[in-house]
Amino acid sequence: MRTGEPLPSVGDDVLVTLATGMWHWDTASGLVTVDAEAARLLGLPEEPTSLTEAQTRARLHPVDWNEITGVVQLAVAEGTLAEVRIRIMDEQGRIVRVVRSRSKPSYDPERHAYELIGTLQEVTEPTPGTPAGRRAVTGDWRRSREAFLLDAGRALAEARSTAEVLRVAAGLSMPGFSPDGLAVFGVEGDRLTIIGHHGHQPGDDGPFSHMSLATDYPAAEVVRTGRAVYLSSPAEYKERYPVTWPLAEKFGRSSWGFLPLTAAGRTMGAWMAAFAYPVAFTPDERAVLNTVARMLAQALSRAGAADSQRELAEGLQRSMLPSLGPEIPGMGVAARYVPTGGGLQVGGDWYDMIPLPGGTSRTKSGGGRFALAIGDVQGHDVRAAGLMGQLRIALRAYASEGHRPDAVLTRASRFLHGITHDEHMTDLRFATCLYVEADPATGQLEIARAGHPDPAIRMADGTVMMRPVVGGLPLGIDPDADYPTTRFTLEPGETMMICTDGLIETGGHDMESGWRRIRAILEDHRGDMESLADALVQGVHGPSSHHSTGPLADRREDDIAVLLLGRPAEDTAVRPTVRRTLLSVAQDEPERIAEARRHLRELLHDWASDEQVDSAVLLVSEMVTNVLVHTDADSLLLAEVTGEPGGRRLRVEVSDAGDDLPHRRRPGELASSGRGLILIELLAHAWGVDPRGEGKSIWFELYESDGAGAPYRV
Repeated sequence: MRTGEPLPSVGDDVLVTLATGMWHWDTASGLVTVDAEAARLLGLPEEPTSLTEAQTRARLHPVDWNEITGVVQLAVAEGTLAEVRIRIMDEQGRIVRVVRSRSKPSYDPERHAYELIGTLQEVTEPTPGTPAGRRAVTGDWRRSREAFLLDAGRALAEARSTAEVLRVAAGLSMPGFSPDGLAVFGVEGDRLTIIGHHGHQPGDDGPFSHMSLATDYPAAEVVRTGRAVYLSSPAEYKERYPVTWPLAEKFGRSSWGFLPLTAAGRTMGAWMAAFAYPVAFTPDERAVLNTVARMLAQALSRAGAADSQRELAEGLQRSMLPSLGPEIPGMGVAARYVPTGGGLQVGGDWYDMIPLPGGTSRTKSGGGRFALAIGDVQGHDVRAAGLMGQLRIALRAYASEGHRPDAVLTRASRFLHGITHDEHMTDLRFATCLYVEADPATGQLEIARAGHPDPAIRMADGTVMMRPVVGGLPLGIDPDADYPTTRFTLEPGETMMICTDGLIETGGHDMESGWRRIRAILEDHRGDMESLADALVQGVHGPSSHHSTGPLADRREDDIAVLLLGRPAEDTAVRPTVRRTLLSVAQDEPERIAEARRHLRELLHDWASDEQVDSAVLLVSEMVTNVLVHTDADSLLLAEVTGEPGGRRLRVEVSDAGDDLPHRRRPGELASSGRGLILIELLAHAWGVDPRGEGKSIWFELYESDGAGAPYRV
């Protein structure tokens, strides 16, 4: 029939007796035709009439109009009746009655229109204030359903992995009816798979795994057709699916809903909700299940993509990061790498351990030397990871050729500049790097630094100091940059830490406050280097894996790479505890005098007398400045603390290659120099000047006092 034609006769006497009206709606014409009873229920004169969609909508509660359109689409998709309760409104916006609409909708693909013929019947609502009325208010299905769907949508949207999606789905408590058994089916080729399930025992999914899609099973039918299957009773299940009913019978459920999981127009699987009690699967209940299925499909699609990205990232990490290789006699190495939490979880941080050729050794011990490299390519994306891989391979090649640390970094900088500065490249990148050449037999280290954080040393007694080393520009900025080398010895019982800035600056810290946090971890830790490596990462980002790759926390600000290099402690029972630090200050680096003062304060962090610490810092500043002002040579500062707390000795020695020996002078009131030796004589317990074959050294000693100023001599 077409709109405007008389409604089909169903028996006027019957309809009048049942107080039931009939209506017809054709969305192509936009007209709704109602009989006299339906017009009365809508608050219109009691006579047949035709209304526009706008006129009809004005008689209904606006929320209910949206409800009608949703239920109609669902009923067409499932081939079922569309049933919905509608609140009728008067001209003042007040609810005058509630009616129930039942209709059989159909869809005409040629006209792209829906056509519905149905009935309207008034529903008696409980009287407000009565127990039934209170139950109706409390259990308002519209409000509870809307709240449930909002909560479910939010929880599923926040799930970041397939396992999290399944946990959320298992915890959903639907309004008025909650399944006690869930299963999510996927598709591989022409077979079903079980992605996850809840409310079943381990092994229960065996008969359903890898089931052919041609099987007479509800989930297989849902995947084949894209239409939901509702089974309200065991009898209905057995009648419709007799072949697979024995598989479901043993679970003792009473009702089942199988719904398609559809994303981007493709049915990717099915969702089963099984109930221990009978469920009628009213249109309201079907609407809830259908909405949850759509949200579940979207969440699983996102989580599947995230899982694939995670697997790709971990594979990329494993292929780019090296193993530390066999144990090194005389030294130990531990490393950790943690990617950032964004994107593919890959970035530009890396570390490497490189065996060096032994035949061309520049050390007395010969072979066994190796190099440690740690660096950070600018960025946290796939390009940064790609450049990191290329740079690491290039640096390893230069090191294996036997080049000195400065030459290795110079060549690496030229290489990175060449691959990032061609005429077609707009995304220019640079990298920081620290390169350490180590001799396990002697503990001698040669370090070259390219814009990277300085190393830190934890001494045998637990004292932790930043170890400033000379350096140059980050790699890739200047192809002709120079990278000076710093040499010092890692003493027995000492551990050197080198890391990228992600370990220091994460969590809103700057380099200074972040270093204080790392220093506290280094000082407080008791254990081997592997546990120390874990403690460093845990102290910044939470629980860590023992392995060098793998996620730690869901949200991280920067990549982390950390390397620890240590020498086993000797027998401390036969030798006093020694702290020692070495620092060079070149003629063109007067700013490093401030580093020398800070370095000495760190060395004396637990010294009994603050006045003696201030005196030592003042004398070091005078001695190093004297070399830079009165000679053309660089200075080398060596500070050493020996003895037990309360009776220790500090010896500071500053050496240079100049031939002129210092001598005392009597400075005038306005003189800017001449006070250095006078200060040393006044403040030091012992001092002296020692000529050497090339140059000289000036030294002083302080003996730890009890804090009251009296020296305790050893």
